[in-house]
Amino acid sequence: MTGESSSEITQLLHAWREGDQLALERLTPVVYQELHRMARHYMARERDGHTLQTTALIHEVYLRLVKTQKLEWQDRAHFFAVSAQLMRRILTDFARSRAYQKRGGGARQVSLDEALTVSPEAPVDLVVLEQALTRLGQTDARKSKVVELRFFGGMTVEETAEVLHISSETVMRDWSMARAWLQRELDADMSRET
Repeated sequence: MTGESSSEITQLLHAWREGDQLALERLTPVVYQELHRMARHYMARERDGHTLQTTALIHEVYLRLVKTQKLEWQDRAHFFAVSAQLMRRILTDFARSRAYQKRGGGARQVSLDEALTVSPEAPVDLVVLEQALTRLGQTDARKSKVVELRFFGGMTVEETAEVLHISSETVMRDWSMARAWLQRELDADMSRET
């Protein structure tokens, strides 16, 4: 995204926060492509035959964003971080409601490293990952945010660094440590199952 687009988004977000509904109408087409990229990234991790479509996920995020009138938008990065978090919540809630998360539910168990490779053959049990990520967030909120933005939001190291206001090196260090921690948690969860 260009610097001009980034500043335009930030200006529109600030105007929207101040109650300008026209700003919201102008913002929507500007952010749609990036939201669609993020949603595709999320949906690529879902099992085959998932009934929630990419466009429906974007629309659900949009509806929830419109309802968040009190949110103090900081900038473009903040907007996309909140959008990534909403996508994660929507998909996790959807997984719970469909009950396919019941320890397998037809999904092949995969390691976190396998899951981090976008592939239609490697669906992720989002509910189990969500629970592990919540535990990580209680231990280290920043590492949890890095995973959320990178894994769920599909953001690059640089984009994640921008959102969290940390260096790219810190993102890489947190990403590596969080992956190892989550893998240990997921392995322990699987061993409790057997």
